Amino acid sequence: MNIAALTDAERAQYEWQLDVEGFGGEAGQRKLKGASVLISRCGGIGGSVAWQLASAGVGRLVLAHGGNVKPSDLNRQTLMGHDWIGKPRVEHAASRLRALNPHIEIVAVPENSSDANAARLVGSVDLVVDAAPLFEERYAMNRAAARLGKPMVESAMYGMEGYCTTFVPGKTCCLACLCPEKPDYWKRKFPVFGAVSAAIGSIAAMEAIKILAGFGSPLLDRMLVLDLGAGSCRIQNLRRDPRCPVCGN
Repeated sequence: MNIAALTDAERAQYEWQLDVEGFGGEAGQRKLKGASVLISRCGGIGGSVAWQLASAGVGRLVLAHGGNVKPSDLNRQTLMGHDWIGKPRVEHAASRLRALNPHIEIVAVPENSSDANAARLVGSVDLVVDAAPLFEERYAMNRAAARLGKPMVESAMYGMEGYCTTFVPGKTCCLACLCPEKPDYWKRKFPVFGAVSAAIGSIAAMEAIKILAGFGSPLLDRMLVLDLGAGSCRIQNLRRDPRCPVCGN
């Protein structure tokens, strides 16, 4: 893949991250510039993911999020604002990200992920970040990512806990291995502080950056569990289910 060289403006914007050990300097930055990422929902977690990936210079971000901004969104959805209540979320998110980084492409899709559009959305990018609040959306993207061979960073939170792992088709387990059915406790409205969403969103963004630039140790068959209530962090090992209907043998 022939990735365009960095412009002087891009070098100036990203110069502090070019020195991160293992990143590869301009070669690593050019990988990010040539990459594309789908972010399913740009709310609490997804908005933080989008902000960090735009800041880092990922060349093309596809934001999939339907619906309009509500007052109850504003405790966690950092890309939204009071002046946008009643208007489409994804339009405001795209506008904020374009203002943050005019060197990248932002594609706003006013739809939530589903079986009807998952293949189209996932097929248009190199990597998926799943930050959807509904398991139906998560399962649809998981099936599409497995079929199309696209890595998917899985990020979620509930209360004071955040969770992040990365699925790579053919190498790791998938969401259906980890969670064959939607948990009984999961509801559309769930307890959330914006700080927890932002923390796990930043971790998910770093997972995407590591995979796209090819450095560091992504969370493959490992889940990071962050408990901000207890001030603790642990790693849970995961295992692929050979009988999984999505990725099993």
